[in-house]
Amino acid sequence: MTTRLPLSLVGALALLLAGTVSALVAGLVLGGGAEPLLLVDPGTTVRYGLPLATALVHLGAALAIGSLMVAAFALSSKDPGFEQSLVVAALGAGLMTVASGATAFLTFLAIYLEPVAVSAQFGDVLWLFASETEIGRAWLISIMLSAIVTVLALLIRSHTGVFLTGVVAVASLWPLAELGHAAGTANHEAAVSASFTHSVFAAMWVGGLAMVAIQGWASAKGSTEFGDVFRRFSTIALVSFVVVAVSGVTNAWLRVGEIQGLFTPYGALVVAKVVALVLLGTAGALYRLRLMGRLDSATLGARSVTMRLVAAELALMGIATGLASALARTQTPVPQIPASEIAQATPAEILTGEVLPPEFTWARVFTQWQFDVVWALVVVFGVVFYIWGHTRLVRRGDSWPISRTLMWVSGMVILALATNSGLAVYGTYLFSVHMVAHMLLSMAVPLLLVLSAPVTLASRAIRARKDGSRGAREWILVAVHSKYLGVLGHPLVAAVIFAISLIVFYYSPLFEWALREHLGHQWMILHFVVTGYLFAQSLVGVDPSPHNPPYPLRLIIVLATMAFHAFFGVGLIYGTGLLVPEWYGAMGRQWGLAPLLDQQQGGELAWGLGEIPTLVLAVVVTWSWSKSDERTNKRRDRAADRDGDRELGAYNDMLENLAKRDQRLNRG
Repeated sequence: MTTRLPLSLVGALALLLAGTVSALVAGLVLGGGAEPLLLVDPGTTVRYGLPLATALVHLGAALAIGSLMVAAFALSSKDPGFEQSLVVAALGAGLMTVASGATAFLTFLAIYLEPVAVSAQFGDVLWLFASETEIGRAWLISIMLSAIVTVLALLIRSHTGVFLTGVVAVASLWPLAELGHAAGTANHEAAVSASFTHSVFAAMWVGGLAMVAIQGWASAKGSTEFGDVFRRFSTIALVSFVVVAVSGVTNAWLRVGEIQGLFTPYGALVVAKVVALVLLGTAGALYRLRLMGRLDSATLGARSVTMRLVAAELALMGIATGLASALARTQTPVPQIPASEIAQATPAEILTGEVLPPEFTWARVFTQWQFDVVWALVVVFGVVFYIWGHTRLVRRGDSWPISRTLMWVSGMVILALATNSGLAVYGTYLFSVHMVAHMLLSMAVPLLLVLSAPVTLASRAIRARKDGSRGAREWILVAVHSKYLGVLGHPLVAAVIFAISLIVFYYSPLFEWALREHLGHQWMILHFVVTGYLFAQSLVGVDPSPHNPPYPLRLIIVLATMAFHAFFGVGLIYGTGLLVPEWYGAMGRQWGLAPLLDQQQGGELAWGLGEIPTLVLAVVVTWSWSKSDERTNKRRDRAADRDGDRELGAYNDMLENLAKRDQRLNRG
């Protein structure tokens, strides 16, 4: 088995590289990305080497992420292909590490514009670039993370280790999303989210297909196990196709602008990439609809046709990768100049990089939108998969309360509003609006999601695997039953984290980080939702939990949380200093309340709005308590009917014996 791995790996890499290099060269010629610069030209080596090295970075990332994804979601740890996937992941991460180093060095040469020299001065300038400039630090972080993935892929041999290594591999792409066109646009946050999402799911798609091809070419002829791996990957590929398409359209819209932009060299390359994407989607639909069932028969004909289609798809993916690298070096129709660098920029534009929106009104919450592709896709897929699970249960004759589905959809809609609507737009400029979004993310959304019992639905709707591999159902159950989550999910621990997070976040540099950096903003949203979910689940969760605290304790926790929210709100209301004065106090906006008054209004909203979900929690806890008492009484009544009320009889006998003893004592 392992002796065939190098040949199969070489075949997959050859197809990817052939498509990548040919499309890259053609894209550079068509888009003018490698033409000599008018003022000071870094040379042919840099002009062609930089995009080629960048393409190799993304190919290495694809092999690493895709292979780890296949190992985590499609293979058993006892399958020989599991170890093959880790070897390919290590090779891919190693390629990414070396290519990232080469890209960083070529980028330095393009900026430094001096010949390479073996001297202390050259080394000092190079280190200054790597450690002090934003571009250099981004590449340095990516190099370190990809090197860590290389080492981990050679050491780990468990599903959990593979998953955590995959998280590190995905994280290595974030610094790169901050670079390129995404770093030079007034729509910076939207561009970064779209670029990161596009890179991650393209890597899963490209690398996953390469790993499937390696599995198919290296495995025994006529093996039926290949059909299982191929089927599992096809589901992931379908999701990846949708995400890549949506994020790609978002990227193109931010850079092309008007329809006339499609008639520029950049627009032509975008169209070519769209054509490649459509062909890839068609190929995926073809093998999913026509060939998937035939693979179960293990016939060599179906297998041969499938592998030829996979080979063609790999070549197309290489072409799409090459075009993407060429696009990164091509002038965009929309000038990629941040608003902060425009002459006579306002203070708000200098701070945020965005044009100051019109005066805030509550109506503009629904008319001003800031599309965040990450959370928009979370909402869409969350709704689709939940409804799919509900439908699947109904079709097989099982029941599922429609109220839970409505609560889940409502929670997802509120999540979309908090992350994409005017709440996200104006929360950057007004603390009061930010606090409304916070209350929705940390209390309203988690409560609705918890009451919809998503874990129970997933465990019932998703088919269990019997071969030792882990699908979505297995990963969800592993997470739910993990010791780590068991500690965090304890009611007292969850309540402390939920409450203390308010103080730690708003009265530490974390709040400023979330305002200034897009990564901090995304972490903030995730933290609010997760801590709120753990808190609500520990008190009123419908899903199974290792903890079952008594209802009086639950009610005490809810009331204590209500008091803490009131304390936090009052602190803001009567506070005399801004939390982040160099941000909210330096916007220079001419509309709305003064920054301190706006912050005090945010405290009032935190106090008022925060109590509503807390009261709902208290009501649900009280209702559950009463229902629990009713169930206990019914169980006792049924037991009494079965045994002739033995418990009551024993109690009466005890009272009678006590009375007789007292009579004997009185006589004595």
